[in-house]
Parts: sequence; structure tokens; C-alpha cells
Amino acid sequence: MNTKLFTEYAKKLVESCGKVILGKDDAIKNIGICLVAGGHVLLEDLPGTGKTMLLRAFAKSIGGDFKRIQFTPDILPSDLTGIHFYDQKRGEFEFRRGPLFANVVLADEINRAVPRSQSALLEVMEEKQISVDGETFRLDEPYIVMATQNPVESYGTFPLPEAQLDRFMMKLSLGYMTPEQEKQVLQREETKKIVDTLSTVITHEELNALRAQYREVEIKDDVLNYLMSIITATRESDKLNYGVSARGSIALCQASRIHAAMEGRGYVIPEDVKKLAVPVLAHRISTLSRKHLSSAAYLEGLLDELPVPLE
Repeated sequence: MNTKLFTEYAKKLVESCGKVILGKDDAIKNIGICLVAGGHVLLEDLPGTGKTMLLRAFAKSIGGDFKRIQFTPDILPSDLTGIHFYDQKRGEFEFRRGPLFANVVLADEINRAVPRSQSALLEVMEEKQISVDGETFRLDEPYIVMATQNPVESYGTFPLPEAQLDRFMMKLSLGYMTPEQEKQVLQREETKKIVDTLSTVITHEELNALRAQYREVEIKDDVLNYLMSIITATRESDKLNYGVSARGSIALCQASRIHAAMEGRGYVIPEDVKKLAVPVLAHRISTLSRKHLSSAAYLEGLLDELPVPLE
């Protein structure tokens, strides 16, 4: 396999999106990993950290259409998928596409929507197609949904059920910039203008080549056993309500392969697995006492305890 394709892919994404959002190279790479794997991203963060601008920059960088949906309690599934309306001039029904028909979809504050609308979005994410009145529409590739979520303690929210959280490949957080980075943002031109100047740096053909090759990245038995030791530990832990699903183990394996290739290797090392374990797995588990131990903190402690295989 040609690992140069992956290293160039990561470099181009970071350089392009990094013009808009400073100091978030790891988050940009992780979103890039999800795109190659065909996965989706859940962003849980404070307001004003640049989520929307990052996703606009990401869409421009891959030459894709971008749509933003503001979720509210009264939003309906048809507001997302689209509807058939009667065209009086033509005397027939015509399908008017909803905002889910895009390459990059930002589902803003997804946990403010009622479960029925949440489920409609998550079904589209899983199937990558939309069915309305018996007619099925296949979504164009590439297709990635990035949903933002408020903390569950916020007023008027409907927390995503565990089975629906499991459909997101990664859960990420941008966090605040450093004071020096924020100072640079204050001194430069408006961020929206910078986004408008971005051009396509990853073609659909290049993305298809990446998707065809990442499965060729080798993952040896000792590394695979290490990955499974993490998964098994969550399932056997007395500190968790439930462990990681099979979908989670597959996602971690996929992400580790793509990350290894982006680092210029044709094989996975334990550090690839360890680095991606928290963003891929933390939202798939639930601790018995969330006040004392978060899912991310539990995984970080687990990773420190488990023996790492040596080459």
C-alpha cells in the first residue's frame, strides 16, 4: 500500500483547516479518520469554540456541500429529510430535499431535539439513504454527520440513548485555544472570510483511494490482542453499567489502521490503539457513578493499567 497518500491527506487537511482553527491538529486528523472510515463525529463542547467554522472549513477542503441544522424540540423528521409538495403549475408532486442532502452535515445541539427526530437523523447516518413516501434516495459520498451536544444537565435537552451514541465513531472536544493562539485570531481578518478563501485540497477520487487501501494496514496478533484486552476489560468491569459493543471494537480497529497509515506506517502499533481509545470508546460506556468518575477518566486509568505489548 502507498502510505504517502495518507500522510499527504493528513497534511493537507491540517494545513487547510488549520488556517481557520488554530491548535486543533489532533481534532482535524480525527475527523479525517472518521471520513475515511465512513464514520460520524459527536462534538461535545462549550459554545463559541469554533465548531461550525471548523466544519465549514472541512467541507471546503474536501470539495463538499455543507448544511447546518439547528435542532429544537419542535423540529420534525420531515424537516430533516424533506417532503413531497404539490406543484400546482405542473400538476404533480415534487420532492423537496431537506438539509440532510449534503456531504458534510452539522447537526447543532442534537440533544435539544425530541427522540423521534434524533432517530430519523441516526437512521440516515447508518443507512446513508433517505426513504420518503416509499421512495428511496441514496446520499452522495462522501457523507459525514457531525453533531454537537450540550451537557445533559442543560435545560430542555433529551440525552441520546446509549444505542444511538454507539453510532458515532468518535466523540471529540475542541476546548479553548491557548491565550497566544486566541491573540492571533483577534489580530487576523474575520474567520468567515478565511473560510471563503479555502479551496478543495482532497478530491473525491483521492478519498476513494484512501478508503480502498486502509484495510491493507497490517495489525498483528499481539496488537489485536491488546486492543481486545481493552474491550474485554470494559465488559468485565464492576465500575461500568455496560462495556464496549462489537461496533466499538470494529471502530477502534479501523481508526487505528487509518492513524497508522497517516503516520506513514503500513502496520499498527499499540500507541495507535492507545491514542484513539478514548475518543472512539468513551461515549460507548457508562460509569456507575458519573459524579466521581467520567467515562474518559475510567478509560485513561484502564490504559495506564493494561500491559502494552513490546515489539
